Amino acid sequence: MEVKILDQNNEKIAAIAGRVDTVTSSDLENAVSQVWNEPSVTLVFDCAQMEYISSSGLRVVLKAHKQVTAAGGKFILRNLNSDVRSVIDLTGFSRILTIE
Repeated sequence: MEVKILDQNNEKIAAIAGRVDTVTSSDLENAVSQVWNEPSVTLVFDCAQMEYISSSGLRVVLKAHKQVTAAGGKFILRNLNSDVRSVIDLTGFSRILTIE
């Protein structure tokens, strides 16, 4: 898994490529924890190149959402492929997260 943090159009974008699983979820958390407490930040997880997400990856997604919204910001999942979208839907996360 690879994560690149980009600053575009007043958004912090975490471009995620590869598998987010038990082995790599801590790398994702470390990468995004640098920005998720910024006041009023818009943090976007760009999942266009994400191949898979496990329960440990979902934990990071939920934690990022909680941290960003607690700091008065906005959290967005963007460009989900059908497999990742299915996992998000099955867990009920699609009811609480902003998905574009």
